[in-house]
Amino acid sequence: MDSIRIFIVEDEPSIAQTVQFTLEAEGFATQHFSTGAGCLAALEAAAPSLILLDVGLADGNGFELFGRIRRLTEAPVIYLTARDAEIDRVVGLEMGADDYIVKPFSLRELVARVRAVLRRVDTGAAASAGTNEVFQLDTVRRRIHYHAQLLDLTLHEYRLLETLLSHPERVFTRSQLLQRGWDNPDHRLERTIDSHIKSLRSKLHDIKPDADPICTHRGVGYSLMPES
Repeated sequence: MDSIRIFIVEDEPSIAQTVQFTLEAEGFATQHFSTGAGCLAALEAAAPSLILLDVGLADGNGFELFGRIRRLTEAPVIYLTARDAEIDRVVGLEMGADDYIVKPFSLRELVARVRAVLRRVDTGAAASAGTNEVFQLDTVRRRIHYHAQLLDLTLHEYRLLETLLSHPERVFTRSQLLQRGWDNPDHRLERTIDSHIKSLRSKLHDIKPDADPICTHRGVGYSLMPES
């Protein structure tokens, strides 16, 4: 079973360490960030299964950070906060957070809430995942399996492969792939598409060396072709 990774964004070390120890004892993989900036930087490389987000961070408000997180991942978010006013709970949930836990909280309750949110996400993923014999696309967790093996993709690699999977055999130009794969596309970055495609091909080759589903259309772009 693939390890479920949880990002913990919490600037109080004692709370972060306790939460991290508890979740890891339950079999989850965790990564701790004491600042919102650290979390955002990590999300540029990979998306977790779930994010525990403290509202009162030293480098910014958790509600504001949530919007920036959503531009990078659709992973579920549970707020951790000492603010228990009803208006704060309502604002957090209306922004799209999946749950809201008020400090101090029971560690058993935290684990139960985490598991409940992950179950809801799994249900949604089952409904929205694109599946065929070769690729399995989980749009909720932003994961892609290739021949039943989870691909270790960066954010940009995921977006590129997701785009190619959206219309098999369609040729996408570098410009189109750039628009879909980057939040702030700049035409000067178009050549970087080639390096990301090369990396994608390498990861696919590691799983199935005799296949090459990504087709190069010289001078135009790329497409995803069915494997024979």
